[in-house]
Amino acid sequence: MMRTKLLLATGIALLAAGPVCAKTPEQIAAAALAAAPVFDGHNDVPEQLRDRRKNVLGDFDFRDTTKTGDPATGIGAMMTDLNRLRAGKVGAQFWSVYVSASLPEPQAVQATLEQIDVMKRVIARYPADLQLCTDSTCVEAAWKAGKIASLLGMEGGHSIGGSLAVLRQMHALGARYMTLTHFKNLAWAESATDVPMAQGLTPLGKDVVREMQRLGVLVDLAHVSEKAMLEVLAVAKAPVIVSHSNARAVNHHPRNVPDSALDAIKANGGIVMINFFPAYVVEDTRQYNARRSGEEARQKALGTGNPDAVKAAMAQWDKDNPLPTGGLADVVAHIDHIAQRIGIDHVGLGGDMDGIDNTVKGMEDVSKYPVLFTELARRGYSQADLEKIASRNMLRVMKGAEAYAKAHQGDAPIENATTF
Repeated sequence: MMRTKLLLATGIALLAAGPVCAKTPEQIAAAALAAAPVFDGHNDVPEQLRDRRKNVLGDFDFRDTTKTGDPATGIGAMMTDLNRLRAGKVGAQFWSVYVSASLPEPQAVQATLEQIDVMKRVIARYPADLQLCTDSTCVEAAWKAGKIASLLGMEGGHSIGGSLAVLRQMHALGARYMTLTHFKNLAWAESATDVPMAQGLTPLGKDVVREMQRLGVLVDLAHVSEKAMLEVLAVAKAPVIVSHSNARAVNHHPRNVPDSALDAIKANGGIVMINFFPAYVVEDTRQYNARRSGEEARQKALGTGNPDAVKAAMAQWDKDNPLPTGGLADVVAHIDHIAQRIGIDHVGLGGDMDGIDNTVKGMEDVSKYPVLFTELARRGYSQADLEKIASRNMLRVMKGAEAYAKAHQGDAPIENATTF
C-alpha cells in the first residue's frame, strides 16, 4: 500500500511539473541535423565560377563569398560558401556541372568536362572541409571525418552528346547523376519546357536510362516532361531522383512533378528534392511572371521602334507590381503534399542555390536550412521525419542505385553508333 501511494504521489508531482522533457522546434531541428546533416541535390556553384570567373580560380576564396556581388552590374553575391554550408548543416552536396543547353552538343561535352575539372579543383583546395565522393560509403565516411561530401551531377543529356560512350567516360570521371534534359528537348528525350515530342523517351533514351543504371549514375527527372517521367519510370529498375523540383499540384509550373509521376516515383522507390525558386514554389509568382510577359509583349507592340519607351514602361510596371516571392510556408506546402501523397520516405531537398537569382523569403542562401527544419518541426514533423528529409532518404536511394549497379556489373555495356 505504501509503495502504491508513493507511486501515485510521484505521478501527480510529475503531472504538475509539466512536460519537462518536451523539446522545442529548434531543439528537434538541431537534433535531426546533428544526426543526419543535409544532403542537398543541386547547387550551381560551378556555373557561377564559369559565368563570373571563366573558371579561373586565382584568388577565389570559397570560405566566404558574401562580397562577390557587383552593384554596378546588378549581379548579386553568391549564395554558397564554406562558412554558410557549415552554418546550414550541409553534410553532402551534389554540385551541378551544368552547361547551357544552347551549346552544340560537341561543345557541351567539352564544357561539361571543364565544369567537372573546375569543381574538382575547388574541392581539392579545401581538403579539411570538402571530400570528393562517388558513392554512399564515401558520403558517410566524410560525415564522420567532419567534411562535406562533394558529388558531381550533370544537368542535361546534352552533356553526353547523344553518346553512351561519353556517358561511360563521365561516370569514370566521377559524375553520379544526370538530369536527362534541361530547358530544351534532346533528340532522345522531351523537356518540360519545350515543344512536345511524339515520344517522351525514344529507344535511345531508354538505352541511356538503362546504361545509367547499369553504371550506377542516378537518373534525374528534374526538367523533363510528365510524359518523359512516366516513360523513364516504366523502364527504370533502380530508384530515380528529381534533384530540384516541386509538386505540380501546389504550383502548376511544368518544371514540377505531377501526381501521376509522384505515384510512379513511390513505386520506384525514388525521391523528389524540393527547390526554393519562387517561380516553382509559389503559384502567385508563376502567375505574376505570366502577367509580366504579357505586359512586356503589349508594350513592345505599342512601342515598336522605341525601345527606350518600352524599357521605361516596364520599369514602371515592375515598380507598381513587386514580385511575390513567398516564404517558408510555401516550401512546406510542397513537402506536405508529397509526404501526404506518397510518403515521407520520398522527400528530400535540392535548393538550386546559385542556379537561381532569387529564393523564397527565409531561404536566401545555404545557411538557412535549419530555419526550414525548425518550421517543419513546428508544423509537427518528428525528428525521425526530419532526418529522412535531410539525408536518410537520399542515402537510401543512392544505396539502392549502387546495389542495382553492383548486381549488373557483369552486364555488357549498351552500345550505340557514333554520329561523326
